[in-house]
Parts: sequence; structure tokens; C-alpha cells
Amino acid sequence: MKKILVVEDEPDIRQLLASYLISEGYKVTQAADGLSAVELFEKDSFDLVILDILIPKIDGYAVCELVKKKSDVPVIFLSALDDEKSMLKGYDSLADDYVTKPFSMPVFLRKVKAVLRHGDMSSSDEHQKITYGDITMIPDMMEVTAGGKKVELTSKEFDILLTLIKNPGWIYTREMLLELLWDYNPLVDDRIVDSHIKNLRHKLGEGVIETVRGRGYRVAQKDN
Repeated sequence: MKKILVVEDEPDIRQLLASYLISEGYKVTQAADGLSAVELFEKDSFDLVILDILIPKIDGYAVCELVKKKSDVPVIFLSALDDEKSMLKGYDSLADDYVTKPFSMPVFLRKVKAVLRHGDMSSSDEHQKITYGDITMIPDMMEVTAGGKKVELTSKEFDILLTLIKNPGWIYTREMLLELLWDYNPLVDDRIVDSHIKNLRHKLGEGVIETVRGRGYRVAQKDN
């Protein structure tokens, strides 16, 4: 079981993070200030530190630098400081990722998983890549490139595209996608699928996702 140290001075946010991480199967230790975080880090071993910057006693930058001096444990900054200077300072402190508040919890959990998996990989390992034409997807990193250029997708757009590309030629109805990706929530209008498909076409081009009239959506089977 992966052990995560969550350092956040706002109790509600700290507890929310802990609850979600525990539900994902991680063991979580909490700290409300930088000094407590350092003491906990020196007493125990962790696989990841999630670290706010504006915390009492010792700020997050200093905590991160100390962690990196003593170990190769990855650090994710989680901060309301969203200006370029603060983010660059975070990466200069050797943080592995920088997430700004407010944030999407599903996307954040994907980032946690990606950082942990990256830490587990040996130098000879590579992230799994899925390709379709000139599109490359790296699921663990939630990264997409098309024609060699990075494409920014929302979490749901990413999941829809990944589902279609992993099964080229297969036709997915709106209902199938809702069941797979929304757990068929009755409060979700099935037209939301059309909206996400429209956005994907705008970002990737019209020729990637086909509409099969009266049935659903697919990406065409490509010849090897």
C-alpha cells in the first residue's frame, strides 16, 4: 500500500484529500504545518508528499527542498498561488508536479497515480502509449499529442477518446458511453456525449471521430 503525506493547513481541504486518497487505496498521514510535516517525514517513510505552499511554521518550498535533499520521494504542490513566478519557484524546488486550487479531484487523483507510477518505473521502463494515426495517448499521464503537438483535453474528453481509440471500428452508442464513463447516472442528459464529441472534433479535427447515423460514434479501423 502506497503511503502519502498530505500537508495542508485548511482542515476541510486536508480531510477531503485524505478521504479521496484513502478511497483509492492509499495510506494517508496528515500534517497541518511545515514543521510537523518535516518531523513526520523524518520518522516515517512515504511514497509521495502532497504539499501546500502557504502553510505555517515552515513554508512548502522549504519543506520540498528538505524532502528532495534527503530522498527521491516525489512531491506534488497543491496551492492557490497560480501565478507564473510561484509555479516556477515550485519547479525550481524540484517538485514533480504543481496543481492550482480550485482543482478537479478526478484529474488530481490521476496525477497522483501518474507520479507514483513514474517513481516505480525503472530507467528501462516506458509509459504505455496508445497510438491512432498521428494521435498518441499516454493514459497514466493523461497526455495527448496530435501531429506532434500537445492537445489539452478535459478528463471526460480524454476518457471518451481513449475508449474509442482502444477499440477502433467498434460503434459506441450514447448509452454505452454513459454507462462506461458516467456509471449511467440518470441525472446526466445523454446529449452531454454529443457535446464532448463536438469538443474533441474541434481539438483533433473532424476526421478522427465518425458518426454512424442512427447508431453512435467510432474511430475507423486503420490498416497496419
